[in-house]
Amino acid sequence: MLRRALLTTTTLAVFAGAALAADLPYGQESGGYAPAPIFTWSGLYLGGQIGYGWANNALSGWGPFFVFSGASYNPSGVLGGAHVGYNLQFNQIVLGLEGDVEATGVDKTYAFGPTVYTTQIPVQGSIRARFGFAVDRALFYVTGGAAFASVTNQYQSYLGYNSLNRSFAGWTIGGGLEYALTNNWSVRAEYRYSDFGTATDYTFTAGPGGNVARHLTENAARVGFSYKFDGLFAPSYAR
Repeated sequence: MLRRALLTTTTLAVFAGAALAADLPYGQESGGYAPAPIFTWSGLYLGGQIGYGWANNALSGWGPFFVFSGASYNPSGVLGGAHVGYNLQFNQIVLGLEGDVEATGVDKTYAFGPTVYTTQIPVQGSIRARFGFAVDRALFYVTGGAAFASVTNQYQSYLGYNSLNRSFAGWTIGGGLEYALTNNWSVRAEYRYSDFGTATDYTFTAGPGGNVARHLTENAARVGFSYKFDGLFAPSYAR
């Protein structure tokens, strides 16, 4: 009798365990543990950045009554804005494309000869490729591409005052380190050098018939954050 009762109890326990296991989600152990999703840099992301830029504005001028070269001054100031990009990860290699736009307080006033020169960079931006190497959640990358800037140049002398808005276009290159705090949020630190090219102003305040050419370059250090969207154009290329 006791043997029959034990056999019946054992049989019921086996069937109950099988039924409970069948009710568990696939891939989940009976202890309730679910493996964490594998992290990848692949996907669409957006974020913001803030930093400091220090530029160089090299001047040369010519006109019917004057010529000069070798003058330069260094606008500087805080800059910040937003960026958006997309990454694809292949094993430890990360390829991406990123664009950014920034408002800046980069400016400087400089007196040279009879003229006072002022440069302000209200807005700048870039479109860049990124090439990175991922070590766990750390991403070491280099970046480069096209750079743009909207620049206001002002001239003041005994001949009067002149303010001209110019668009500069050139290139930028740099590198940085990005670290993923979670599967979605990351922080970064980056340095870039930008050469915005040369533009010529035709201004009477530098002298009758005067022309002033400006070659504008900039160094900038930035810190920022990004949010990566899961499941939105995000193929899985996990390591």
